[in-house]
Amino acid sequence: MKDYKGLRLGLCCIFRKEPIKFRQITAKALLQSHREEQLLLLSDICLHNVKSLQKSLYFVAENEIGAFRILSPLFPRLTHPQVGYQLEDLPDMEIIRNGLEEIRSFRQDHDIRLSFHPDQFNVLSSYRDEVIRNTIRELEYQGMLAELVGAEVINIHTGGVYGDKESALNRLQKNIENLSDPVRSRLTLENDDVSYSPKDLLPVCESIGMPMVYDVHHHRCLPDGLSESEVTERVVSLWRSLGREPYFHISSPRNGWGGRATRPHADYIDPADFPSCWTGMTATVDVEAKAKELAVIKIKETLKS
Repeated sequence: MKDYKGLRLGLCCIFRKEPIKFRQITAKALLQSHREEQLLLLSDICLHNVKSLQKSLYFVAENEIGAFRILSPLFPRLTHPQVGYQLEDLPDMEIIRNGLEEIRSFRQDHDIRLSFHPDQFNVLSSYRDEVIRNTIRELEYQGMLAELVGAEVINIHTGGVYGDKESALNRLQKNIENLSDPVRSRLTLENDDVSYSPKDLLPVCESIGMPMVYDVHHHRCLPDGLSESEVTERVVSLWRSLGREPYFHISSPRNGWGGRATRPHADYIDPADFPSCWTGMTATVDVEAKAKELAVIKIKETLKS
């Protein structure tokens, strides 16, 4: 399933118009109940979210969208130190596992690429042991879930500079080595719009043989002297050396490039923001736009025409 001359467009996590919803719950709310009641409630929410993920994949298949980013807290609070749980603890465990297996099969049959993008608090470059422990615990949860549904990518940002970018990148590489294979084999690094540009991350990715997800909007907010075509070529080379399809992110600034704040995302993608060097390429492009599925469908039709 490809959208435009080999490009596979991706929808990120949730919907603007479609009546497909994912449920969440806070640890504070769960702590008001006894453990048995907690697990009943969590089981109900997890089952609902699995069914919503199934509906999400039906939608993307029907609309010829080639990729879907799964909401990270699909199983809410699973890694929380006080209310965390295992799938085996849930009363609906068998139904949930069967649903995940159906998702895995459907993804494979319809060639839908699945990914995760853990929240910003997951930082492998931190100097704080507690942050590293929490991050690894969260990434291992995502790796477990990725195995169950057949997701290929777990994409993270590098985090802060902490006054010494070189030391932070060294900590990042060291902590990556402590990840299990289900996580390590799926992990990708993404350039951000504040601290780490492609020029910072590409040498790291090339050194350790890890793919980089190229966010062109971030690069435009944090230029580094490399052209978009140069970065694209090196990113594509990394992915293809591993026998995998390259991955990019696209978004447009809410207030335009002439506005004061260029980082916030717009509802839709301005076709002028789509890099010409991506045209005709076999790759996945996640559409990071506030209008969600409406934005993906609109840019898909624009690119076709």
